[in-house]
Amino acid sequence: MSHIYNSILETIGDTPMVALQHIGKETKHKFFAKVEYFNPGGSIKDRVAVAMIEEAEKRGDLKPGGTIVEATSGNTGVGLGLVAAVKGYKCIFVMPQKMSDEKRAILKAYGAQVVITPMVEPDHPMSHYSVAKKIAAETPGAFLVNQFHNNDNPTRHYQSTGPEMWNQMDGKIDMLVGGAGTGGTLSGCAKYLKEKNPAVKVFCADPVGSILFDLFYSKKIVDPPGSYMVEGIGEDMLPDNVHLDIYDGFVRVNDQEAFAMTRRLVAEEGLLVGPSSGAALVGAMKAAEKFDKPMNIVVILPDSGRQYLSKAFNDQWMVDNKLLKADDVKNAFNRVITAEEAIQNLSKNRN
Repeated sequence: MSHIYNSILETIGDTPMVALQHIGKETKHKFFAKVEYFNPGGSIKDRVAVAMIEEAEKRGDLKPGGTIVEATSGNTGVGLGLVAAVKGYKCIFVMPQKMSDEKRAILKAYGAQVVITPMVEPDHPMSHYSVAKKIAAETPGAFLVNQFHNNDNPTRHYQSTGPEMWNQMDGKIDMLVGGAGTGGTLSGCAKYLKEKNPAVKVFCADPVGSILFDLFYSKKIVDPPGSYMVEGIGEDMLPDNVHLDIYDGFVRVNDQEAFAMTRRLVAEEGLLVGPSSGAALVGAMKAAEKFDKPMNIVVILPDSGRQYLSKAFNDQWMVDNKLLKADDVKNAFNRVITAEEAIQNLSKNRN
C-alpha cells in the first residue's frame, strides 16, 4: 500500500524533463522540455493552485464551506477546481471571452460557476479582474485567490519546480525560457536557479500585443496592449509576480510562430501541448541565437493541447484566423476522411 496516494493532490509535481530529439537539432544548442501537462489538471497551474489554497487555509482566509473566486485564463481555474473538488469548496471563475470552449467545459465539470467577460482594459468594471473582485467582495465566505499578486504563487515554484529542474538536469542548465502570465512560474524558478548558479540566463517569450517586453526594455508602455490568440501568457498590466529584475531578456513571439511551433511539437516530438508552449520554444530558439557557445536550454511547456482542440488543432479555425493556409489543409495527410475516400486513394495509388 506504500504506492497509493491519499488524494489526487499528492500527484501534483515531479513532471518529466524531456530532451527534444528533432526540433532545434540544426542548432548548436540542446533543448529540454519541462512537460507540465503531466500534472493531474493538465497544466503547471496545479502546483500553485494547491499552494495558494493550503496557505489561505493556514492563514484563516479560507474556511470550511467557503467559496473560491478567481480571475483566470483557465488553467489556474482548472487547478483550483481540482483542489476545490477534493476539499469540498464551491468555486466561481471569471474568464475573458477569448479562452477556449474546452477550458470552460473542464471548469464546469469540476462543479464551478464560470463567468465570461468581454475583452476590455484591466481596470474596466467588466474586465475579468474587476468582476472577480466584485463577486468576492459580495459573496459571504469568499476567498479571492488573486494569483497575479499572491506571493504563494512564485514561492511554490521556488520550492518545487525550480529544484526539480535543477535536479533533473544535474545542475547543467545554461538557460531557462518560458512565458509570463501571472509571472509566478519564471520568477520563482529563476530565483532558485540563479541562487544555485548566477550564470543561468532567464528569458521570457512574450506575445506580440503584450506590454511586458516594452516594460522590460523601455521601462514604460511604448505601444498600447494589443490582441493576440495565445492564451495564458502576456499581459495588459504588470502583476506583482512578474519580477522584471530577475530576467536577462524578453523575446517577442507572434501568433503565427507560436501556433506553428505548437503543431510541430506534436508532429515531431509527440508532445501534445498548448500554444503557450509553442511560444516558449520559439522564444527559446530566438534567445539561443544571441549566444555563441553551446547551451543546455530548459523550456517550460505549461499545458496540454487537449484544451485547444477547437483552436490550435482545428484546421478550419486556424485558416479562419490566418494561421494556416487553406491549401495546406486540403493537401494534408492528417485529415479525417470517409471509408469511400480511403478506398479511392488506394485505387489512385495502384494506378
